[in-house]
Amino acid sequence: MEEKYNPIAIEKKWQELWHETGVDSIVRDDSKKKFYCLEMFPYPSGKIHMGHIRNYVIGDVITRYKRMRGFNVLHPMGWDAFGLPAENAAILHGTPASKWTLDNIDYMKKQIGKIGCSYDWSRELTTCTPQYYKWNQWFFIKMLERGLAYKKNSSVNWCGQCSTVLANEQVIEDKCWRCDSVVSKKELEQWFFKITAYAEELLAGCDTLTGWPDHVVAMQKNWIGKSLGAELDFPVENSDIKIRIFTTRPDTLFGATFVCLSPAHPLAAFLTEDQEGLRRIRTEYDKQDAATAQTTLGMFTGKYAVNPINGERIPIYVATFVLMEYGTGAIMSVPAHDSRDFEFATAHNLTIKQVIAPPEAVSELKPLAEAYEGEGILIESGDFTGLPNKEAIVRINEYIENKGIGTASVKYKLRDWGISRQRYWGTPIPVVYCENCGALPVPLDELPVILPENIELKGMGGSPLAAVEGFVAAKCPKCNGPARRDTDTMDTFVDSSWYFIRYCSKMNEDALDKPNIEHFMPVDQYIGGVEHAVLHLLYSRFFTRVLRDLGIVAVEEPFTRLLTQGMVCKETLKCPEHGWLFPEEAKGGKCSQCNGSVERGRVEKMSKSKKNVVTPDELTERYGADTARVFSLFAAPPEKDIDWSDQGVEGAYRFLNRLWTLIYSNIEQLKTHRQKTHTTGPLIRKTHQTINKVTQSVERDYHFNTAIAALMELLNEANSFRPSKDEDYASLYFAVRSMLLLLSPFAPHICEELWQGIGEKGSILLHSWPEWDEEAAKEEEIELVIQINGKVRAKEKVSASLDDDNIREFALKNIKVMELLAAGKQPRQKILVKRPGSCIVNIVF
Repeated sequence: MEEKYNPIAIEKKWQELWHETGVDSIVRDDSKKKFYCLEMFPYPSGKIHMGHIRNYVIGDVITRYKRMRGFNVLHPMGWDAFGLPAENAAILHGTPASKWTLDNIDYMKKQIGKIGCSYDWSRELTTCTPQYYKWNQWFFIKMLERGLAYKKNSSVNWCGQCSTVLANEQVIEDKCWRCDSVVSKKELEQWFFKITAYAEELLAGCDTLTGWPDHVVAMQKNWIGKSLGAELDFPVENSDIKIRIFTTRPDTLFGATFVCLSPAHPLAAFLTEDQEGLRRIRTEYDKQDAATAQTTLGMFTGKYAVNPINGERIPIYVATFVLMEYGTGAIMSVPAHDSRDFEFATAHNLTIKQVIAPPEAVSELKPLAEAYEGEGILIESGDFTGLPNKEAIVRINEYIENKGIGTASVKYKLRDWGISRQRYWGTPIPVVYCENCGALPVPLDELPVILPENIELKGMGGSPLAAVEGFVAAKCPKCNGPARRDTDTMDTFVDSSWYFIRYCSKMNEDALDKPNIEHFMPVDQYIGGVEHAVLHLLYSRFFTRVLRDLGIVAVEEPFTRLLTQGMVCKETLKCPEHGWLFPEEAKGGKCSQCNGSVERGRVEKMSKSKKNVVTPDELTERYGADTARVFSLFAAPPEKDIDWSDQGVEGAYRFLNRLWTLIYSNIEQLKTHRQKTHTTGPLIRKTHQTINKVTQSVERDYHFNTAIAALMELLNEANSFRPSKDEDYASLYFAVRSMLLLLSPFAPHICEELWQGIGEKGSILLHSWPEWDEEAAKEEEIELVIQINGKVRAKEKVSASLDDDNIREFALKNIKVMELLAAGKQPRQKILVKRPGSCIVNIVF
């Protein structure tokens, strides 16, 4: 064993040994309980930083811990390899997208390997390979057969910068989720997956997600957006036209004072007299989404409707806050009881009629300064006046159904998933078009439809595949005549919606290896960023249910537990002239290019665009992977953000050095006394307490920071321990051996090396997790005698480890003492006398 800790040499040695022995390759073992641990797979964009590494290390610690606890653990890794960055890079540099992608995968795989993560690389997958995307196409065809895939003309979200359609979930605050460009509306014929067919099931399933963070479950529910209400027909005055509206508040029907249509509603143009004004309204409507909808922009159509419940004549408006995608695209507006309606009515000087009042204010109504949206008693509501509004909802629904003017109804905010993308680097849609036979799926035995490589990419104006004659030309599978292929590709979220199922088979086996899928699914622990709380997770839940119905999986939910790790944040640096700078570009607070002063920015999420990243290469080359791992886990609980700290990294490095020095300094005695029986004592007690603390910290909440803190305390205890006889060294050996086992999931390389150094055989990663002894962990106790003015008032048992000040404070909490203190008396002295096995505290008043 070397005197100095040399992490670079040690980590290279053990990583090579792990690879050679295949210690991380899982063999299915039905005699053990399975555990499937998975981190969200990365997009191969070039380099990873410590924000990514934190995610992978969290999963690695869980994996190593579960293996030591006797589980048969599946822990795979792969690459989410299709997508716009590769295509844009190909356009910019003239490099084939496949080469750019595979080169990045090779580099990133080496980066991840240097961190020592225990992945079963025999299951590695890359989604841009035909072996993978063949199954995207297979699923598409099976969904087409079941009516779950269909094509229609639709107003879609269009990103001009990316030249492609975006799903609703990919539009964040009116901007593209990837490039941050403003999104517009465009009419296109698109392929959709009918996720709405599973809306109720997806919503009900949220209640079973007890291992997910509450806020993520809430985001899923909100996105599905179930609304219970009623649909009614509002007749247009002096015509046969009826406007069907959906409302969640039938109790407010008597307060409807106008009707609002979405600018995209089919009747908007038919009913509106001012067509030029309507065009202006529609232009503004096309620029917005639900989050940015203007609540006051709209116009009067010139027509009136009749409120079917009371016969009142009310005006019909077109308003941009009414979305065609929700309900029927038309609403009855009740400004007294809806804040958006109130703002619109106020802006357009429309009638505001209150029909619900707080119980305590029914008899003393005052003009409303804002919409009243609370519960209450119905007023001015015909035969329903005086009813509590919750009861009125049921009664009015019954009334409108009996009268034939409406029906009770359920609506969802969730829309079907538009999967067509007008880009090259994605899964080709397996459909051909024949002039005689129409649109037909490619026969299953002809899959995969191969994406051509090395094609010319120009960047804008529709799918580049349309210009590749060798790809477009096909034969009709029905009449064998000429046909053309669909030139759109699938949304890349299709790739990530089932990859966790693909891992369950060895890569040289069928992707639909049902026995192994049934054995390993669901994922027991899933780890990834909260930014995927709607997009990826909702699509994965949908896909899992579709595959269940196809007989491929036996579960409904793909992920039993979900951990959304916090961000790794670092201070940004900015030069007014040259923009964001890496730390090495701003040494001494000066820009290396212009020597100007650098502005210190906010602490923000690590991002290549902000140039505040720290790569794992930087850390492993200087401190080693184990230091990087320990710091990223010790800085905060995994669900919390951490602020990058060079001092924190140094602290983690010192901790590992101190452990190395302790063992090196006692190495011969430790090896000599490793087989001998240890005695009881403070170090043994502290060791058992640490085993319990680390186990509980990992097992309950994955609070790795408190686990590492406990190990640091044990190291301090071991360093202060002074062996004087053989059994003392046996005790030290027990503490050191336990410490290495407990630390090995966090810092596997140094623990492997020290495990061998103290004379143990085999890889530490294959040993069992240590068990703690409750009796041995108990604190020694002494008898505390509490006197007041020399008279014994109580006897208590206290920990022998308490210092003198703590013992005195404990005595002051005795009930007799507290009574005197409450009476205003103050002690003049607190005398402590220690004896073997006991101590006396005399409190003199």
